[in-house]
Amino acid sequence: MFDNVNKTDIKELGEFGLIKHLTQAVELSQESTKKGIGDDAAVLDFSGKRTLISTDLLLENIHFDLRYTPLKHLGYKAVQVNLSDIYAMNGIASQITFSIGLSSKFPLEAVEELYAGALIACKKYGVDLVGGDTSASVQGLIISVTSIGYADEDKIVYRSGAQKGDLLCVSGDLGGAYVGLQLLEREKRIFLENPNIQPDLEGKDYIVERQLKPEARKDIVELLRELDVKPTSMIDVSDGLASEILHICEASNVGCKLYEEKIPIDPMTYDTAREFGLDPTVCALSGGEDYELLFTVPQSDYDKIKGHPDITVIGYITEPSEGKDMISKSGKVHQLKAQGWNAFIQNK
Repeated sequence: MFDNVNKTDIKELGEFGLIKHLTQAVELSQESTKKGIGDDAAVLDFSGKRTLISTDLLLENIHFDLRYTPLKHLGYKAVQVNLSDIYAMNGIASQITFSIGLSSKFPLEAVEELYAGALIACKKYGVDLVGGDTSASVQGLIISVTSIGYADEDKIVYRSGAQKGDLLCVSGDLGGAYVGLQLLEREKRIFLENPNIQPDLEGKDYIVERQLKPEARKDIVELLRELDVKPTSMIDVSDGLASEILHICEASNVGCKLYEEKIPIDPMTYDTAREFGLDPTVCALSGGEDYELLFTVPQSDYDKIKGHPDITVIGYITEPSEGKDMISKSGKVHQLKAQGWNAFIQNK
C-alpha cells in the first residue's frame, strides 16, 4: 500500500518522465516480442500464427470503486479480465498494452501501486507489457488494456461452433464475484455511516478475492489441450452464466437445456447469498465477473473430462426450435433470460 502522506505530484515528472519511471521495471519474456516499449509501436512476430486482439475499458465508479479496491489489486484485475478474452478463444496470451487516464488526485505512488499489480499479473501469466499511453483525466481513473495473443488457425474456438448434442460445460464455480461485491458494498455503506466501524470481512476471503482479484483460466485452456479436447464453442463468463449461454446459442443458432442443480456454486457463495436474501442460482446466472470459461464439447469427449474437479457439465445443446431453457431443481422448465451486466446501466 502506498504512503498517502509522502506523495509525489505527477506534474513533477511530466508525461514522459512518468512513462520512463513506470516502465523501467518492465521485463520481456516472449520470443514473439521483437520490440517492446520505447518506440512508436511494438514489433511482434508470431511466425505464421493467427493473431488475437482484445480490448477492455475500466472506468472508476462504473467498473470499480476505489473505496474498497486496492490499487495493486485493480492493476492485477485489469490485466486478468483482458487475458480472459484471449483464453476464451483457446489462444495463448503473449502481450498487453496498458493505458491510464489520471485525475490530479492520484500521486505517483498510487500509480506505482496500480502498475505493480499489472506487472505481477504479466509475470504470473507470462505476458509482456509492450506499450500503452498515459493522459490526464478530468475526473477519476480510466484504465484501458489491450491483450494480444496467438493460436494456430485450427486451434481457435469461436462462439459459433456449438452443435446439437454437445455438452455444455463450465470451469470453476460461479456467483462468487457478485456475492463478494454485495459484501464489499455493504461494508462500504456501514463505513460511510460510521467511519469508526471497521469492515467485517472475516471468513469471507474467497468471495472477496473473486471480486477484487479474479484469475483468468489459462490453466483450463492448457488442461483441455492435455486432454486432447478441442471445444466446439467457448466464451468467458464476464456478464453472468445466462448471458454467455445465450451468446453461444445465438452465434451457433442452437438451443440448450441447462440444469440448475448442476451449476457449480461454492458453499461460501451459497451461504453468503442466502445471508443477503439472494438466490444463489440467480447470482450465478446474472452476477457476472467470474471470468470462468463456458464451453461446449462433443459427447464423444465426455470420458476425457468426466470427474475432473474443475470442469462441470451443466447441460447440453439442442435444436433451436427446442428453446433455451433451464430445468429447475424441482423439475420445472424456465426460459433462460439474460439479466446480467449492461455497460450502459450502472448495475453496481
